Amino acid sequence: MLNCGFQVCFYSLLVCVCWPASDLLASDPIEPTGEVQKIEGGFAFTEGPVVADDGTLYFTDIPNETIHRLSPGGKVEVFVNPSGHANGLMIAADGRLVACQMDGQVVAYDRETKAMTVLADQFNGQRFNAPNDLAIDADGGVYFTDPFFRAPDPLPQGIQAVYYIAPDRSVTRVTAGLPAPNGIGISSDGKTLYVIPSRSAEMLAYPIQGPGQLGAGSVFCKLKQPEGRSDSGGDGMALDVEGNLYITSDLGIQIFSSTGQYRGRVTFPEQPANVAFGGPERKTMYVTARTGLYSVTMPISGRL
Repeated sequence: MLNCGFQVCFYSLLVCVCWPASDLLASDPIEPTGEVQKIEGGFAFTEGPVVADDGTLYFTDIPNETIHRLSPGGKVEVFVNPSGHANGLMIAADGRLVACQMDGQVVAYDRETKAMTVLADQFNGQRFNAPNDLAIDADGGVYFTDPFFRAPDPLPQGIQAVYYIAPDRSVTRVTAGLPAPNGIGISSDGKTLYVIPSRSAEMLAYPIQGPGQLGAGSVFCKLKQPEGRSDSGGDGMALDVEGNLYITSDLGIQIFSSTGQYRGRVTFPEQPANVAFGGPERKTMYVTARTGLYSVTMPISGRL
């Protein structure tokens, strides 16, 4: 760590980033309690980790159209192939695995039979662009992001936005156009929807006024930037039981408190795409990072 005037500069093997020293003192830091471990490599582009109640981790390999699962015993195996270029995953209250298929739809898999049900595949008579990531509310409704990655050109929906699939499978567009909306999450009290754009440093928060009803969005926090960048955004996100947000970025996983204060950064050998918690006391942070799946122990339990 070097002091460079009014800034503090951290160096890693890949990148240098500077930010005001006052940001570093904004809140108590959150740091790993163990070393970063590589669970398995050799994938094309990993994404979408989620941990079921039985400890099974599901994650996707987008280019290879595969959903994998990692059993509590440590064996990685194929769950579904082809997967429709599945990206983000979540476990629904009924135990089904809900997946954003970038080929244009949101689906749910029975985890025993692997039978697939389409929850939604269009809005206003047009297919979605490329559903990316999702969050499920207490009513069983699904919020999901729909950016341009892997989407047809021109975009079928015309804009990049967030949608809501109600339990009756009706679909509502809940945001206006956004700069590549990607990661998404819901606060523990169910009152805030977090949206993580990939083409902006500003992370967004929307008050949830009812199922599929959002108030005006605001900037929740701004990601720290690689040197020479100002628009480097996020990808995936997870929350812990204290309300802290773990946002994957070009610089690693950046951690912010529930009030938007910076609380630290965890780096990996590859750029992380998404993150989820599992393991003992849900303190194991699983990270999908390009060609590898990684884990590291953290001091605070993650949320389900």
